[in-house]
Amino acid sequence: MRLPQPVWTRFLPTATVLGCATLGPLGRRLPAPGTWGSVAGLLYFTVFFYPLGWIGNLLLSAIGAYVAIAICGEAEFRLGRRDPGEVVLDEFVAMPLCFLGWPALTATLPPWAVFLTGLALFRLFDIAKPFGIRKLQDLPGGWGVVADDIAAALVTCATLHVGQWAWVRFF
Repeated sequence: MRLPQPVWTRFLPTATVLGCATLGPLGRRLPAPGTWGSVAGLLYFTVFFYPLGWIGNLLLSAIGAYVAIAICGEAEFRLGRRDPGEVVLDEFVAMPLCFLGWPALTATLPPWAVFLTGLALFRLFDIAKPFGIRKLQDLPGGWGVVADDIAAALVTCATLHVGQWAWVRFF
């Protein structure tokens, strides 16, 4: 099965594509760009996703993933490199998925603790790529750039919920 790469980004200027893919200076000028893209994703979650429930988070995340697949795939093509480190839009759009079920996660723990734990787990899973996440990078174009981050976010979400469940039951 061949996954089609969206074509609408071909008509955008290179500066626009790369500016969006790198979130401006976050991906190009700061050390550890993936971490900075993830921190920006926390702000993205707080501003746009915080009041949403599961359905709203999933719908807005699906739109974000589509845009990221298109932009990241085009940036990969224009830079001539596979999953370039300075491209951080994938981390940015994946972060809200870490916090699906936000009210349950913050029922017994303060929001700041959930944010820090979610960020740390997401970076761990995004870097280590366990549970077959690494294989998702083999998908073509923007699909491979974004899919591993979405999987890392979903594993983070599951880990946060299991951790919250264990905290309530055993502590």
